[in-house]
Amino acid sequence: MFNQHVKNNHVILSHPQYSSQIELDWFEPNFWQQQQKIVGAKKGRATAWFFKHADLTAVLRHYWRGGLIGKLLSDQYLYWGLEQTRVYQEFSLMTRLIELGLNVPKPIAAKVSRYGFIYRGDIITEAVSGAKSILDILIERTLSEAEIKKIAQTIAQFHSKGVYHADLNINNILFDDSGDVYIIDFDRGEIKVPHKKWQQSNMSRLQRSFLKEQSRNSNFHWQQNDWQRLDKHYRDGLTQ
Repeated sequence: MFNQHVKNNHVILSHPQYSSQIELDWFEPNFWQQQQKIVGAKKGRATAWFFKHADLTAVLRHYWRGGLIGKLLSDQYLYWGLEQTRVYQEFSLMTRLIELGLNVPKPIAAKVSRYGFIYRGDIITEAVSGAKSILDILIERTLSEAEIKKIAQTIAQFHSKGVYHADLNINNILFDDSGDVYIIDFDRGEIKVPHKKWQQSNMSRLQRSFLKEQSRNSNFHWQQNDWQRLDKHYRDGLTQ
């Protein structure tokens, strides 16, 4: 469950634990920068800002369009109702995944800002403690057999519960500082009836991301037989 309230042309979704604290300013990187609470940033197609507030370390991400349409509309989406927005769908999905006991960051808050038939969006999630992506690790060293197995079993657990990830890649799979595996970024994700077709499509996308990063990075500790082991552990995990 999560709370929802309206401020002018903005709808704010919030985790019950934080509802009384959330203000519109929370969705502005400058607000946290002025208080010197920005503790990091991750640059990709768009910047994700890490901030620390009291006991919370969180990630603020703005929704940006990709592909050719992104060059025209950048961060603007057509508004067909709150529950049809990518913001609402991702926030509610992550809330559901937490309820299912899956390793995803806690959704803290989200904002949908409507301007006529257009909306823009932002989401705040709890940061994964000590997070290192598979990419971060493979640039430094090889993955152990235990780590490969844990990655595979985590994906199998998500897939067994029908969780489809629209962009499963090695940047979106993290180890925390306890060695547990988390999956992040559920924009356009959904819960489906488990089926081999979409599950295998997810795995094929993940395999392509290994190959893509291997071609980009001169130091990348990954071999074809590593994928074969990961895939076997994944298939074993699906049958458990």
